[in-house]
Amino acid sequence: MSTTEQRVAVVTGAARGIGAATAVRLAAEGRAVAVVDLDEAACKDTVEKITAAGGKALAVGADVSDEAQVEAAVARIVEELGAPTILVNNAGVLRDNLLFKMSVADWDTVLGVHLRGSFLMTKAVQKHMVDAGFGRVVNLSSSSALGNRGQANYSAAKAGLQGFTKTLAIELGKFGITANAVAPGFIATDMTAATAARVGMGFEEFKAAAATQIPVARVGEPDDIANAIAFFTNEAAGFVSGQVLYVAGGPLD
Repeated sequence: MSTTEQRVAVVTGAARGIGAATAVRLAAEGRAVAVVDLDEAACKDTVEKITAAGGKALAVGADVSDEAQVEAAVARIVEELGAPTILVNNAGVLRDNLLFKMSVADWDTVLGVHLRGSFLMTKAVQKHMVDAGFGRVVNLSSSSALGNRGQANYSAAKAGLQGFTKTLAIELGKFGITANAVAPGFIATDMTAATAARVGMGFEEFKAAAATQIPVARVGEPDDIANAIAFFTNEAAGFVSGQVLYVAGGPLD
């Protein structure tokens, strides 16, 4: 455990994948962690992993695109864990399709969870960061922000999060709050497994094909992203803000 002052961290979409790995990593660094996901019961495994290692965690169910649910979730976190000063906006969904096949509902759902959700969570938590004179916001973008076939909604949302991040850095910096974005490349998660199924490939075959296009010759794992997020949330990263870090095994542009 870290010897630094314990801070309260909120990680959305933390029931599995990148979110779960991040919650566990931040807890290992001495943070009390609110494990937020749409289904509170789904957070059980993440919470148990943290508490079994001697950490402190709270499962919280909330739809991050719903303002009332976000406000209720943050109020509960403040009451049960303390005022949050670290926020990782990781919650996300996929509704992939080519533009001419994409429904308005699929567009709205993806933009709602990624962009609206990050906005609502950040707005609800930033007041506590301002009061503390310290804050760390990390938004999950993606290499898809640079464009990806069949992901007009997802790409737009992830590109939007980069602009959101840079604006937060400008507005909140004077309060001791940094804002950065981590943009993963191919990470082996349930979401990429679903993509493999959608295109009719086995997941192992899908990962092997992806690895041939990655300079480090492997696909990423959730811990690879958690490691980058942990850096941005550290007290020592106070002069790093408004940055987008591509964690993709090599250059993308």
